[in-house]
Amino acid sequence: MRSVEPMEGYGPASRRRSMVRRRKEMPLWQELPLLLVVAFCLAVLIRTFLVQAFYIPSGSMENTLLVKDRVLVNKVIYDMRDPVRGEIVVFRGDENWTPEVTEPVSNTFAAKLGRTIGDLVGVSRPGERDFIKRVIGLPGDKIACCDAKGRITVNGVGIDESYIADGFNSDLNQPPNPNQCTSRRFTEVVVPAGEMFVMGDHRQVSQDARCQGPVPISNIIGRAFVIVWPSNRFTSLSVPDEWKAFAADHPTAAAPGTVPVRENDPATEIFALPFLLSAAISARSGLPFVTRRRRLPS
Repeated sequence: MRSVEPMEGYGPASRRRSMVRRRKEMPLWQELPLLLVVAFCLAVLIRTFLVQAFYIPSGSMENTLLVKDRVLVNKVIYDMRDPVRGEIVVFRGDENWTPEVTEPVSNTFAAKLGRTIGDLVGVSRPGERDFIKRVIGLPGDKIACCDAKGRITVNGVGIDESYIADGFNSDLNQPPNPNQCTSRRFTEVVVPAGEMFVMGDHRQVSQDARCQGPVPISNIIGRAFVIVWPSNRFTSLSVPDEWKAFAADHPTAAAPGTVPVRENDPATEIFALPFLLSAAISARSGLPFVTRRRRLPS
């Protein structure tokens, strides 16, 4: 039986090309909202599982971090390894930690809406229970102050903290007070398993583990690794040389329960990013996501 060849211009391939052309002609006012939604979803996903920007609301980390600085925080690094002494971390404080927010917060509807949207995409100020400090001690460490040179000691070794600016250290002559962080001196603390001892770089104003106690490592939100704003202060937040030297001579002890346990596995969401990007590209070109597969020649 004779097969009937389709007329030129009327076959399935021609119809598909015609449909593609019609989809590509989608006006910008229809494409733009879809692209904005995809971009917003990607920003929320990245903020939730990968990287988040934090606003510095107080002077407790001066002069390393200034009020109104913005830092980027790596939120997955401690799912792969333990914290390291000398790193700057953002964490949720326990109930006994006193909030350090010093700038007034507007409660108008527009301000609240802006904070809500900013929090979703990761560019807002931290909450009252979010703190940023430097890791001084890890599980099993013995932290005290002071040695003959007025330095803190970790396991009996004095640390020369070059990042503390002149005049920013606590009063050496003031007697220790377990309820206030006004004195440089404090009695020796043995860091419990699964917790860390943190301090601010501006010791005169920082409310930290000296008077509020160690913090569970599982409370860590992430590691601050770079200052991104203002632009003239752009710099990485690396581990100071004194802590690198200390770690070389005193390797970090891996005490049980030191790795933060998160409710969600970030790897699942990381793997979803390429699919979301592919969906965005498909939407931009007007092709259905499921049909954008290359056909091999027969």
